Amino acid sequence: MSSLIEQATLRLEQLRRAGVAMPVKEAPVAVSPVAELVAAAPMNAAPSPTVAEAPAPKPVQVSKRVEIDLEALAIAGIVSPNAPRSRIADQYRVIKRPLIGNAMGKGATLIENGNLIMVTSSVPGEGKSFTAINLAISIAAELDNTVMLVDADVARPSVLRVLGLSPGPGLLDLLVDGSADLSSMLLRTNIDKLSILPSGTPHERATEMLASDAMTRLLADMGKRYSDRIIIFDSPPLLLTTEARVLATHMGQIVMVIHAEKTLRSDVQDALATIEACPVKLMLLNQARTNASGGYGYGYGQGYGQGYGYGYGYGYGNKAAP
Repeated sequence: MSSLIEQATLRLEQLRRAGVAMPVKEAPVAVSPVAELVAAAPMNAAPSPTVAEAPAPKPVQVSKRVEIDLEALAIAGIVSPNAPRSRIADQYRVIKRPLIGNAMGKGATLIENGNLIMVTSSVPGEGKSFTAINLAISIAAELDNTVMLVDADVARPSVLRVLGLSPGPGLLDLLVDGSADLSSMLLRTNIDKLSILPSGTPHERATEMLASDAMTRLLADMGKRYSDRIIIFDSPPLLLTTEARVLATHMGQIVMVIHAEKTLRSDVQDALATIEACPVKLMLLNQARTNASGGYGYGYGQGYGQGYGYGYGYGYGNKAAP
C-alpha cells in the first residue's frame, strides 16, 4: 500500500514540474443550521412566523393613602383609636361582638355573606352614617379583623365629609366602568386595618345603579376577593328608595338604626317588612334616654329571621349623636 502512495505522489510531482495545472479542492465552509434551512426553503415560501413578544405586565394598582384627624373624631363624639376609654367606645364594643361572631362564622348558625353588613334606617336623620362609621372604626380596633367601609348612600353621601376627607372616585365609578379596579378606588387610612370606598363621582341615576346587575357583580367580587374582611355598607334609608331594599338582599346582616322618641312605630314595621329575606337583623336604638340626668345612649337587640327586639342602653353624656 505504501509503494502505491509513493508512486502516486511522485507522479503528481512530475506533472507539476511539467506545468500541468492540477484541480484544487476547496475546504468546506461551516454553515449554520438557520442558513441551511433558508437555503433549503423554496423561493416562494411564506416567511416563518416570528415569536410574539410577551405583553407588558399591567401596573399594580395601589390604594391611595389618606390621613384622618383622630383628635377631631374624638371631639365629634366618634370612636377614636387614640382616645382614652369612653362610654361610646364601650357601647360599640358590645354592639360589634355578635356582628363579628356572625361574620367570622362563630355565631349560633352559619350566616351566608355574614361579613357583608348593611347599616340603614327607615327614614333619613336617624344616625345611620354615624353608626356605620363608629362600627367600622370599632371593629378595625380588633386584633384579628380588617374592615372596609363603603359609602353606599350615593344620593346623600356623608362618610368622607364626617371624616374630614376630600371627595374622590369610588362605588359609582366602579359601577359605570366595569373594567375599573377596586383597589385603585380604596382609601387606606391611618387607622390600622380600616379602608374606605367612597360613594364616587355623582351620577344622575345613582340610586338606580345600586339595583343594577353591575352592583350584583361587584358585591360578588367583594365577597370573593375580601372574604376575610368585614365590609360595612352605609346604605340609603329603606323607605326612601327601593334600591336600598335590593341592596339588602345581598347582605348577611343588617343593622337598622332607630331614633328614640322620633321614629314612628309604623315606619319601623314597614322598614322591617322590606328586609324579611335577610337572615340577621339587628336593631340599634339611637339617642335613647337612659338616666335622669338627660343623658342619651344606644339600645341594642338582634333578631334572626323575622324576629327583632330592643336591648340594653348605655348613656354617654349630653352630647347627642348626629
